[in-house]
Amino acid sequence: MARRKGMFAKKSVEALLREAALPKEGLKRSLSVWNLTALGIGAIVGAGLFVLSGEAAANYAGPAVVLSFIFAAIICFFAALCYAEFASMIPIAGSAYTYTYVTLGDFSAWIMGWVLTLEFLFSAATVAVGWSSYLGSFLKDFGITLPHVLSAAPFKYQAISGWEETGAILNLPAMAIMALMGYLIYHGVKTAARFNDIMVFLKLAVIVIFIALGVSFVQTENFTPFIPENTGVFGQFGWSGVFRGAGIVFFAFIGFDAVSTMAQEAKKPKRDMPIGMIGSLGVSTLIYIAVALVMTGIIFYKHLGVADPMAVAINAFGPKFFWLRYVLKLAILAGLTSVVLVMTMGQTRIYYAMAHDGLLPKTFGKIHKKYHTPHITTLFVTLLGTVVAGLFPVGVIGQIVSMGTLFIFGTVCLAVLILRYTHPEVHRPFKVPLVPLIPALGILSLYGQMFFLPGVAWLQFLSWIAFGCLLYFFYGRKNSLVRNALHEG
Repeated sequence: MARRKGMFAKKSVEALLREAALPKEGLKRSLSVWNLTALGIGAIVGAGLFVLSGEAAANYAGPAVVLSFIFAAIICFFAALCYAEFASMIPIAGSAYTYTYVTLGDFSAWIMGWVLTLEFLFSAATVAVGWSSYLGSFLKDFGITLPHVLSAAPFKYQAISGWEETGAILNLPAMAIMALMGYLIYHGVKTAARFNDIMVFLKLAVIVIFIALGVSFVQTENFTPFIPENTGVFGQFGWSGVFRGAGIVFFAFIGFDAVSTMAQEAKKPKRDMPIGMIGSLGVSTLIYIAVALVMTGIIFYKHLGVADPMAVAINAFGPKFFWLRYVLKLAILAGLTSVVLVMTMGQTRIYYAMAHDGLLPKTFGKIHKKYHTPHITTLFVTLLGTVVAGLFPVGVIGQIVSMGTLFIFGTVCLAVLILRYTHPEVHRPFKVPLVPLIPALGILSLYGQMFFLPGVAWLQFLSWIAFGCLLYFFYGRKNSLVRNALHEG
């Protein structure tokens, strides 16, 4: 019975509040509200827009991918409110991992930390793969063709035939951008944040140019049918396709919670964390709707099922705007770079928090004396992300990331609801309105959206959970400081 209780041992809310009020082993509070908002936009506006939007339109929703974005944004907003309450109340680096620890206990926290690896590390790798595709498109404009054998994943997955070899060896450009971002993160959060600010400015400038010029190239007949007729297979067009598309493009909204991992490095976290997360989500949603309308208006949706759909739309502008292809593709590369940066940085902070709880080796919690970063964790995350980016295709990674993110967001909504009833006395600088309605809607919609994802995503996700459980029982259960403290008591 003691073991069972140990698995569900919770971190004390009071202890976390004391921890949040004290400086922690060299992590410095140096991020402003603009830095946090820019980190959110930097992480959100990326692969979901530049890469997965085309796949969702071509294979699932058609022009109604706009509705997929809107539906995904609504259910994501429920989660954003819950994240904002937690981040303002307990501003430490653990994000959803810590929120789960204080409400559901030791084992659930481990699983959350394990699934967060899908959201942060695998999403960074997904964007790195998209970055590689755009680099190839950009260089091709100058007559330079990257060799397929060194610029693509060695495997691909087809729903009918399963896994197939592509003839490639490694996606070296994807690996290179992962390694470069790891280098920046290693050398300090402020350095990384400044670099991100520049990338976000370029990215937003690109999108404004694309929308402004693209409107004149929209052909209204491309919007017909707006919701293509269902093929007879659930999730392939029709309304079921719109909802499945929402599950795919949900990946586009995951960046705001990466901001919560930086809570321990924010100057005024209680005020700035909600602004950074909710503000970046709102701006990004408006951008997605506008770009999706323009892109599907320029190119018939069936032709958008490529890794670089926005580049296809740009090429349709014609020879008069030949210069724009170079400018836009280069800036899109900058925008995708910021996503890789922020998501990789978020992953390092999750592992840092887990190491301090004993669920990962202590060395992951060490801080560099000069750069004030979890340097060993950064090296490990960068190496692992580089391998994933070099070996796996964007479509397969994107689906499992969406699955993991839906699970995480739904659990955070559940955690807010639990803590409202178990610790109603705790001061909350930001409160989710209409409790229990908003968290309940978040739980139902987020968990429910998981069922619109294809079977292969479920198989991958459940396999990932099963492997995580094995790791917990062989390592985490024995080394958890919270669980061991319970036994000693």
